[in-house]
Amino acid sequence: MKTLAIIGSGQLGQQIANFSISDKHYDKVVFFDDFSKERNINGFNIIGSIKDIFKEYKNNKFDCLIIGIGYNHFKLRSELYNHFSKRIPFGKIIHSSSYVDTNVSIKDGCVIYPRTVIDLNVLIKENTIVNNNCTISHDTIIGQNCFISPNAAIAGFVNIKSSCFIGINATIIDNISIISDTYIGAGTVVTKNIINSGVYVGNPMKKIK
Repeated sequence: MKTLAIIGSGQLGQQIANFSISDKHYDKVVFFDDFSKERNINGFNIIGSIKDIFKEYKNNKFDCLIIGIGYNHFKLRSELYNHFSKRIPFGKIIHSSSYVDTNVSIKDGCVIYPRTVIDLNVLIKENTIVNNNCTISHDTIIGQNCFISPNAAIAGFVNIKSSCFIGINATIIDNISIISDTYIGAGTVVTKNIINSGVYVGNPMKKIK
């Protein structure tokens, strides 16, 4: 039996746990959480806090790890991945209802939600989440530690750097480059390169802070 450990038992962690079992990626899920007062969430045990992860891995309590902490904590997500990936294997989940071309590369720690389409030669780097019903077109690169919200449409030859948030229903046209630590708001249409980090909204986009 293969067991997945998830850091964070909030809504994102619970979604990942549900996919892990219902879509038959793992046989068992356990949580590590520094803040929950519960010991069991929806039938999944919380077996410790973050400081316990190395110990429980050595005790064979789980086989691999995924981070279930959301986009409001990008820095923490990145720090945790960099810390644990040196010593513990990271898993990945690609929901069976998604279309993923055979030439796509999806790195460790990623979660691909249902009904997503990922086209030819796409690269999705480590610790990135792609939510429901997204489209990522050919030859696009999604950097480490990104969060792509539901129904985002990303055209071909796009390069999104690390720790970016792409909001629900956002559209990014082809041949666009987006610098790290950028927040693209819901429904935003990106029609030119983003070379300065910040928050962008609107159609066409504009920087608001």
